[in-house]
Amino acid sequence: MIYYGRQDINQADIDEVVKVLQSDFLTQGPVLERFEQRIAGYCGVKYAVAVTNATSALHIACEAAGLGKGDMCWTTPNTFVASANCARYCGADVDFVDIDDNTYNMSTDELEKKLINSAIKPKIVVPVHFSGQSCDIKKIKELAVKYGFKVIEDASHALGAEYKETKVGSCRYSDMTVFSFHPVKIITTGEGGMIVTNNEELYKKLLLLRCHSITRDEKMLSKKPDGPWYYEQTGLGYNYRMTDIQAALGCSQMDRLDEFVARRRYLADRYNELLQNIPGKLPYQDKNVKSSWHLYVVRLDFTKMKISKKELFAEMKKRGITLNLHYIPVHLQPYYKALGFKQGDFPVSERYYAEAFTLPLYYRLTDVQQANIVSALEEVLS
Repeated sequence: MIYYGRQDINQADIDEVVKVLQSDFLTQGPVLERFEQRIAGYCGVKYAVAVTNATSALHIACEAAGLGKGDMCWTTPNTFVASANCARYCGADVDFVDIDDNTYNMSTDELEKKLINSAIKPKIVVPVHFSGQSCDIKKIKELAVKYGFKVIEDASHALGAEYKETKVGSCRYSDMTVFSFHPVKIITTGEGGMIVTNNEELYKKLLLLRCHSITRDEKMLSKKPDGPWYYEQTGLGYNYRMTDIQAALGCSQMDRLDEFVARRRYLADRYNELLQNIPGKLPYQDKNVKSSWHLYVVRLDFTKMKISKKELFAEMKKRGITLNLHYIPVHLQPYYKALGFKQGDFPVSERYYAEAFTLPLYYRLTDVQQANIVSALEEVLS
């Protein structure tokens, strides 16, 4: 079976994990800091904080930015639910901005229009770099300055991507950026996430929130320490620590990050060539963006096809190929519908959902397997 995505683990990865298993520190040790430094250095950003997953990263990023009850956060409907849930964890309200029909990212035109027309402005906007292609983050930053909101980039898909010749994660146009290291992402730590920022104040808040808001820093204590064992909980934090075991895998995977991205770009270019006869819409490529190609999405107008999307998935699976769908619009999830959202609120995202499907794309996908995927797709659609 060819799945839509999968990790690539080699002997070097295994060896690095074993070293940690044989060391003194399985968690809260030196390898975690090394992994954070690797990510920060790669992105060209000052600070990095590793956590359990990208969902927890989004959560404490929102909390560090001051999001709370009575505040508003805007994100895109075309994302995993975590991009919206992070605000709800903080007690804040959520609204959405519809996507651009080409990039499938948050539409900056729609964002500007909504900012002009909405009485309640967002405290935070969470744009999502869908499939590895950066949003027009410079334009979003310009609107942030004008309307006074913070920007947290959800770059769960986009480690290794570039925007205007700058690495995604540089935080040149945002307050913080979040990455995911789930097994289907560009690199993996099993589960894991990272927040990067250039803001020292945010960095210090993130470190506290990651670990129960507990500190031994004498400058932050309410009294003189009782002894070398002494610590204080300064607020309500969380247990969102990444282990050194995971960090060791992440460090090793970082050795091959550019190789992973290069292979994904090659496969995406090859899909573009092989799928020319498919009666559908292939991914748009912005000249200012170098995608890391977490996903390769094709759109078909199934109202004009002899086959439904459900039948397409079933027929491809019979041929040993698992397709996927990214994403069901978040506002159509029962939880968000109960908050007042409904069908028709974000028509571009809803039309995209009706037409889109994700083809397999990962580092070890061979040229032969890719050709077989295309042949099977052509056969099913003929």
